[in-house]
This record gives sequence, structure tokens and C-alpha cells, in this order.
Amino acid sequence: MTEFLNFIDGAFVPSERRFDKRTPTSHAVIGTVHEASAAQVDAAVRAARAALDGPWGRMPVAKRVELLHAVADEINRRFDDFLAAELADTGKPRSLASHIDIPRGAANFKVFADIIKNVPTESFEMTTPDGGSAVNYAVRSPVGVVAVVCPWNLPLLLMTWKVGPALACGNTVIVKPSEETPATATLLGEVMNAVGIPPGVYNVVHGFGPQSAGEFLTRHPDIDAITFTGETRTGEAIMAAAAQGVRPVSFELGGKNAGIVFADADFDKAVAGITRSAFENCGQVCLGTERVYVQRPIFEKFVAALKAKAEALKIGPPNEPGVGLGPLISAEHRQKVLSYYRRAVEEGATVVTGGGVPDMPAALAEGHWVQPTIWTGLPESASVIREEIFGPCVHLAPFDTEEEVIALANATRYGLATTVWTENLGRAHRMARAVKVGICWINSWFLRDLRTAFGGSGASGIGREGGVHSLEFYTELRNVCIKL
Repeated sequence: MTEFLNFIDGAFVPSERRFDKRTPTSHAVIGTVHEASAAQVDAAVRAARAALDGPWGRMPVAKRVELLHAVADEINRRFDDFLAAELADTGKPRSLASHIDIPRGAANFKVFADIIKNVPTESFEMTTPDGGSAVNYAVRSPVGVVAVVCPWNLPLLLMTWKVGPALACGNTVIVKPSEETPATATLLGEVMNAVGIPPGVYNVVHGFGPQSAGEFLTRHPDIDAITFTGETRTGEAIMAAAAQGVRPVSFELGGKNAGIVFADADFDKAVAGITRSAFENCGQVCLGTERVYVQRPIFEKFVAALKAKAEALKIGPPNEPGVGLGPLISAEHRQKVLSYYRRAVEEGATVVTGGGVPDMPAALAEGHWVQPTIWTGLPESASVIREEIFGPCVHLAPFDTEEEVIALANATRYGLATTVWTENLGRAHRMARAVKVGICWINSWFLRDLRTAFGGSGASGIGREGGVHSLEFYTELRNVCIKL
């Protein structure tokens, strides 16, 4: 049994209220999480403000960069500890977490430290009305104390994706991890102390959303900015809280992403790519694909091939060799996903494969398992085509022309991502411009250059992160005008 304490002003702090942490693989209790009170959230904000006004705010950029590199190195030194924590929290396959979650989580600190060390600002010389001249130049200042509200699907990676640039820019942070995944955010507190990050720079408060740590944090009047990854409904609530005080927000929210496969695509690569985008991390990826449009000449062949791939996925616990599909994060989320499985049938879907719960050994029988599921035959008005499910499921439909599939892909309030498969270069460029999303992958999926802009449009979010684009949120440009 692990105790997950709050991390405030460089110390681990217990709370009076606590709740159980259960493992998704068996629903067994594996820890106790200390739920931060309003007073503890206030203490974390005050500690962050003191660090901002004190040692962290006065620290030279070169020293800050050195410390953030040390954070990344210490995460990698304790790689096995972070991996074990992430697996216990999420139940995802070891191969996935060891390849993506932990290495990328560490890399985020180095990437953004190097960017802030090298990014330029602007300068202009102007003629003044008296015939003289003046020089204007910009300086970057941290936005201040930043609230970081994190999701449970990629807990370390998506948390450090925000904490890395925030700290690199000189801000201080209070992290509110998901109540489902408290482990790696807490463990990172040990890393911060080990490498000498000043107290108050990085803080963690555990709890829930409404009337708990999430609401206490996002409504706190001394929070200067809020960044959040998660479902759109929660983003709307946070945005309403941020309106008090006119505080900036950066959101990556939900999606109902389309995959598009043309008849001229490399068939085997397209099948493998859609298999990943539909089922990786048990479908719990905001960038995942839940609706796929396949050009009619290859539609039936593609359905059969994707069915074979889905049925070949081994379902099991994280450390079992060959596992490609873990459990869903919680019993509550499993109920939601299974409700959509039932609804698809009620709405007239043909279930190509899956649609239920796999048989698991007795020790895992209470875990949050579902089958990877493929549907065909539904109209575009069906709820499983319109609404984000966040599970290992996908609907396949045929199309004939570019114009038709562009309209289908764009017929959603979301605008996060798409993946397009074609060997026609001109078509690839046309599709990339026409589909209204923040990121369009051509003949790939989940391939990320961390220097590029990342974010969604419409109900999928506000703002862009990545590379210098993160600086637009985590810093403020100030102008200095000097009369010569």
C-alpha cells in the first residue's frame, strides 16, 4: 500500500481526507491518496508565489536550464521507479509506457530548457517626431503562478509537457493530477528535491474536480494562468472559473478524430497505422481514431484486415509478455464505454468484432477490461460516430470521392487530429489543408516533433503548445522603448 501525499513547498504533506487508489487490472486497492483541502491548495499557491518572487524568479536562465536538465537526468536514472508507478496507475502495457510515457516525460524538460536558452525576441529602431530616434526591444517575463490540471491517460508525459515549458520560462506551478493517476506527479516531487529545485517551484495537490482540489485551484485568485488537458465539459467549467480575474487558459480537449484511407494507400501500412490509432492505450488517447473512412474499392478488404489485427491483440496485465491491450482506467469509465457498445447495437451497427468483455483469469476478473471493437453500417447521425467514447473502438464506413470524405471528416464540433493514408502526393497536401484539425498526419500517426505547434480547434481546445509556441502562453512579451 502506497501513501500518495501532497507536495507543497518542497515537503510531502498529509491531508485529513483520503481516498483509495485502485489498480485498473484487478480493481484492488493499492494505495491511499491524500485529498488536499482548500487551505492546503492555498498554501501551495502561496509557496509558488514566494518562489516566483524569490530564488526561482531571480535565478539566471543558464542555471535554470542546468537544473531542468538535471530533472530529466534524474527521471531517467530512476526510470524503473517511474515505470512501475505508471504501470500501477494505468495498467497500460509495459512496452508502451517504457517506449513513450517515461522517456518522453523526461525529454520534455530538456527540450523546453534548450528552447528558452536559445529563443530570440524582437527589436526595432524608429524615427521620433523630433527627428531623433528610439530603440524598442522585447523581453520575455514568466506569466506567473500556473495551475496545471492533468489527465489520466498519459499521466507523466502530458504533465511534463506543461510543467517543462512552464518552469523553463521561469514560472512556478501547482499540479493537480487526475485522482486516478496520482503516482508519477508525486514521485516527481522527490526528483525536484534531489536535484535542488527550490521549494515552492513545483507543487502537487491531490483530489477531485468540483468542491475539491481542482475547483479550489482553478478558482484561486492568485493563480495567473491555467493549462488543462482533458474532456471538453471539464474545460468549459475551468474556462468559466478562469474568467474571474481574466486569466489566460491553454486547453487540449476532446476529439472525435477521423482516419481516411484512400484506395492508393500502402495497404499493409494503413492497416497497421489504423490499428495503432484506434486501439493503442486501450483507445484512451485524445488523438486516437474512432471513425475511419475507407475508399470503396478496398473497403471490404480493409474491414477484414483490421478485424484480424484487432483479434490478434493480446489483452492482459502490464508485465505479461506480448500484451498489446491493457484495461480501461476505471470501473466508471468502463461502464461508459460499455454503454456505447450497447448503444451501437441499438442504433443498428454491424459488430465486426468485439462489443463486450473478454474472459480473464480469476485474479483479473474484476479489472476494467473490454474487447477491442469494430463496427460498420451506422449512419453519420449515430451517437458512436458523433460522441467521443475514449475506448478501443472504431466505426468503418466507405466513401467514394475526396470531396465526400472531407465533408464527412469535418462534420464534427471537434477539430483535434486526423490521419490520412495515400500515396498520391498532391492528394496528401490537399487533404492536409482541407481537414479542419490542429494536426494532420499523412501516412503516420502519433509522430511528434516537439518543436512544432500542437493543439486543437473548435471544441478540441484553445491555444498551441510545443517549441516556441509554448512560450506564447507561458511568457508575456514586454516592450522596452529607449529614446536615443
